[in-house]
Amino acid sequence: MKKLLILDFDGTMGDTRSLIVRTMRQTLEHLGLPMQSEEACAAMIGLPLRETFTQLMPMSEETGRRCEETYNRLFTANNVAGAVPLFEGVRETVAEVFSRGVTVTIASSRGRDSLADFVRDLGLSPYIAHLVSAWDVEHAKPAPDMVLRLLKLTGMAAADALVVGDTKYDIMMGRSAGVDTCGVTYGNGSLRELVEAGATHVADCFSDILPLVLE
Repeated sequence: MKKLLILDFDGTMGDTRSLIVRTMRQTLEHLGLPMQSEEACAAMIGLPLRETFTQLMPMSEETGRRCEETYNRLFTANNVAGAVPLFEGVRETVAEVFSRGVTVTIASSRGRDSLADFVRDLGLSPYIAHLVSAWDVEHAKPAPDMVLRLLKLTGMAAADALVVGDTKYDIMMGRSAGVDTCGVTYGNGSLRELVEAGATHVADCFSDILPLVLE
């Protein structure tokens, strides 16, 4: 049985893909930058915000900063009530592992404010012990910093934890910290990417993680 569950948010708990991709493409349009496909934008999800643009196409750091600022403004306008639903089984599964004494946490490349807002608005706050965002560490995913921070905050060993995420960046983060990982196939990453990144387990729906945590 695992004592610590470390969850990604975007594409793992919350179905934010359409909101993120639409806002990324609007950002490019507003700044007069070359338009990118929905698939290319989605492939960047999981990185810190500025890097989603600087890795999407060649650009200067200043242009990346402008993309970040424009995206944040547009995202606030687009993120209306109901824009981001939870994936099937997330609420029930999180409640179950919490009731069994597992410490549930989130490690996200999202900024702390919007992450906390989603957790509150989606009714997850009672179950989540700690949030670690891109703002809280020196090096975001795929570096191990977020996981290491959560291990320190909870006083738990790497063997006690499981990282669950939908992209190779989540898997690489967990592996770098010496933690077992589970890639979920319904999010933004492909099964092949998750396997090649070295996922310990793969799940097709969120509730499939229950036996990985509780047995």
